[in-house]
Amino acid sequence: MNDQTIMRKQNDKSKIYLLILCAAGLLINYLLAHAAIWLKLPLYLDNIGSALAAALGGYLPGIIVGFFTNLINSIDDYNTAYYGSLTILISIASAWFASRGYYSFRKPWRLLVIIITFALIGGGLGSILTWALYGFEFGSGISAPLAIRIYEAGMPGEYLSQLTADMLIDLLDKTITVLVTAIILNIIPESVKERFYFSGWQQTPISKEKRMAANHKQVHLMSLQTKIIFLVTVAMVVIAAIVTVISFIHFRTAAIEEQQELAWGVANVAYDAIDGDRVDEYIQLGEAAEGYARIDKRFNDLAGSSDSIQYVYAYRILENGCQVVFDADTPDMPGGEPGDIVEFDEDFKDQLPDLLAGKEIEPIAAHGQFGWLLTVYKPVYNSEGICQCYVGVDVSMDHITRNGYEFLARVISLFFGFFLLLLTLAIWFAEYSVILPINALDNATSNAVYTSEEARTKTVERIHELDIHTGDEIENLYHSVSKTTEDMVNTIENMEEQSEIITKLQNGLILVLADMVESRDKCTGDHVRKTAAYTGIIMRELRKEGIYTDQLTDVFMNDVINSAPLHDIGKIQVSDTILNKPGKLTDEEFEIMKTHTTAGAEVIAHAMNTVSEANSGYLKEAMNLAHYHHEKWNGSGYPCGLKGEDIPLSARIMAVADVFDALVSKRSYKDGFPFEKAMAIINEGSGSHFDPQVAGAFLRASDEVRRVMESSMML
Repeated sequence: MNDQTIMRKQNDKSKIYLLILCAAGLLINYLLAHAAIWLKLPLYLDNIGSALAAALGGYLPGIIVGFFTNLINSIDDYNTAYYGSLTILISIASAWFASRGYYSFRKPWRLLVIIITFALIGGGLGSILTWALYGFEFGSGISAPLAIRIYEAGMPGEYLSQLTADMLIDLLDKTITVLVTAIILNIIPESVKERFYFSGWQQTPISKEKRMAANHKQVHLMSLQTKIIFLVTVAMVVIAAIVTVISFIHFRTAAIEEQQELAWGVANVAYDAIDGDRVDEYIQLGEAAEGYARIDKRFNDLAGSSDSIQYVYAYRILENGCQVVFDADTPDMPGGEPGDIVEFDEDFKDQLPDLLAGKEIEPIAAHGQFGWLLTVYKPVYNSEGICQCYVGVDVSMDHITRNGYEFLARVISLFFGFFLLLLTLAIWFAEYSVILPINALDNATSNAVYTSEEARTKTVERIHELDIHTGDEIENLYHSVSKTTEDMVNTIENMEEQSEIITKLQNGLILVLADMVESRDKCTGDHVRKTAAYTGIIMRELRKEGIYTDQLTDVFMNDVINSAPLHDIGKIQVSDTILNKPGKLTDEEFEIMKTHTTAGAEVIAHAMNTVSEANSGYLKEAMNLAHYHHEKWNGSGYPCGLKGEDIPLSARIMAVADVFDALVSKRSYKDGFPFEKAMAIINEGSGSHFDPQVAGAFLRASDEVRRVMESSMML
């Protein structure tokens, strides 16, 4: 058995020990953490396995255990995932202290340093992270009783009391963690420790002295290891920043839209309560007017129905101000009396002409003395169609900013945990697959002497003794160098190729940070598959019959079929309430539903900005489908009212496929139509709703359509 075979068997054993160590560390963390909960101990005990795995196996096993510990615990409590970065930091610290011999009872002060470091990470940073994630709640969590006692004892400030309690609890917790880890490390024989330390050598190991010498060897600009770390860090930070910004924009937009829907909903309810023909009576008689008290109660009930609703009122707009019709009380002040005049808010000066004219105005969001408010005004008309007053609703938007900061804290916390894991993997891979083999070659060749046969022989022997077996270009380079030193010119090329491989690996790893956006429409799954199949049937039939052949190229057909599932992507911006409503939509709800066409086009347009125009054919058709699949041949569709061949061919094809599948599919609000009836409806809509050529091709391919309908499978 040669040395290379022996080395590979040792590496296989090392991987087995790595699995054992990681499994043991995870089990220890899980069992002790749940034991602490079950025994109601004021402790966490969820880092002993991580600290032990890091101290025994090095950085990689420790970080793996730390990361997956929080991932597993997040199954019971998803909030645990946000603290994964802290567990990973403790693992890194444990590996660093272990590599320098700090886990020793001979020098107790070193153990104290580990304990304090762990407590600062778990208690100090943990308390700060909790504040960033959830806002400050005094006396929360395991440390609650102690925090309250510290505060009552005279500690200035609730947060300082909470932080102090967290630190004290964590000092006790991390003392147990460090002592248990130190005891186990001092009991285990050195020979066993060596088996569990995961090095990942892919060559004959070199001494610590040679490694340090190689690391301290001067380079012209930047070491390869530094470059790799720099590239990985910059790439992950940049991509994470982009993903975070996009996520934050969507989060903020959705939050604002939600508040706008709330405001309109309240305004509509209040509007329904007012009789437009009796507004003058309400103003003149006030509570003496018939039904006034009931309406006023309705306004007050609406004002108290949500913490976000600040004011609900009905004002008549006059030249000299707003005349109170109804004004709900607030906790801070009672509402105005009927007939009172309220000065115009500066934020409404530009809308004053429209308000005096009784026109509708867009919602107004403004920052003022009452905070960030969103205001909607709904005109109330009498039976003659004359505006008598406006129902106004002010909704607080301040919580959106607060929730936005908390959202960013969560995203950054999750990213930091992923970042530490991926950075460690990248560094470890680079260290043992690139850095150490190259340094070994450098050490073996940098002082080589070629002046005599004996010297050349010793040089070759030194290179052979390295036994590099990375299985990639580095090994090829090693074999080339071992044959002749002239081939050293190939080093740059091989390193560049290796750098490209590493870059691809980095990009592949970083892709895990990307969020997958899934449709929330409960009926979409089969729908997107079948509509894509129907579009394929239509296009093949059209081309077979020689219709639209100039447009029905192979590329066009593939683009349409592949992009068909994206035609309803805009529904991501439609609320679940409307999207999955079991009954018929109201006019207002339908108007909101109709916005999914323009919203879908905007989403895909943003995606198109990230690729070159030459590669955007797929997205062009996706945008056409999303934007225009509800247009009608006779021009009565939406959102643009396009007519005839002004509608893109792909959208005309999707219109038939979409309507047919909607007809035959069962929904929460209806049963599916029989095949024959659905086909009859398509035929009836030919020339009005649908392109007659497209509808005709669909009808003529009825046998194939029926098979897809019945199988619900993509062609």
